Amino acid sequence: MKLLTWNIQWGRGADGRVDLGRVVAHAKRFADIDVFCLQEVASGYPELPGNNERNQFDELAQRLPGFHAIVGIASDVPGHPVRRAFGNMMLSRYPMLQIFRHLLPWPAEPGVFSMQRVAVEATLDTPAGYVRVTTTHLEYYSVEQRFAQIERLRELHREAASHARSDPPRNLSDAPFFNPPRGGPAILTGDLNCLPDADERKRLLAPIDAATPRYHDAWERVHGSAPRTPTVGVYDKMQWPGDPFVFDYILVSEDLCGCVKDVVVDSETDASDHQPMLLVLA
Repeated sequence: MKLLTWNIQWGRGADGRVDLGRVVAHAKRFADIDVFCLQEVASGYPELPGNNERNQFDELAQRLPGFHAIVGIASDVPGHPVRRAFGNMMLSRYPMLQIFRHLLPWPAEPGVFSMQRVAVEATLDTPAGYVRVTTTHLEYYSVEQRFAQIERLRELHREAASHARSDPPRNLSDAPFFNPPRGGPAILTGDLNCLPDADERKRLLAPIDAATPRYHDAWERVHGSAPRTPTVGVYDKMQWPGDPFVFDYILVSEDLCGCVKDVVVDSETDASDHQPMLLVLA
């Protein structure tokens, strides 16, 4: 299984040009991906630099035929003349058994520039069994909000792991009470908007309870304490004039750690202000 995560900045590259075709073409060149997790996908936002009113969720799905697509809208504004939507997206070659769109906490902070955030979760029926994948994008401007969002992600993982252990099998005849299997082994990925030594990241990796397999950083499972490859500010020096750094992560639950074969950051593309990151499971 090959999973690619990428904050695509609505397809805007370091050259200022919005080009979703470039994003998809590079992702395909980089790896024969099975799962594609994207952050910062937009629809109806001509105000974003280089963008227009295009529905990028639809366009990305059309550019990846054969993939099942999930849209996770965080900011949803019924504007005039167009509806504005902004959030995350997941595309998978594997069948999706159960899908959730979790709006994350957004505690009020007067004077702090912030927005609603979302986590998109799907249980995938992979050759290795059921795997639960969640992709998210945490708040950039507020440590308080990131902590609240991380606590919710921890609770969602605990709840899902409990469902995976204990949910009884049900039939389609149970109508809305029919629950497809929920994956126990889990991947959490995306732009966490915090550095590797940040307290927020440490909290996300902390034990939850005796019954819930904790999250581990997939990069560290493969590379140990070796320096991380930067994921932000490699090419876009207008937004990020300093040294490149790391905001993007792939976490795996403890019961999936033995399957982690490789984690690679692609440093070659300038199709976004972030670099894509690949997880390979064996």
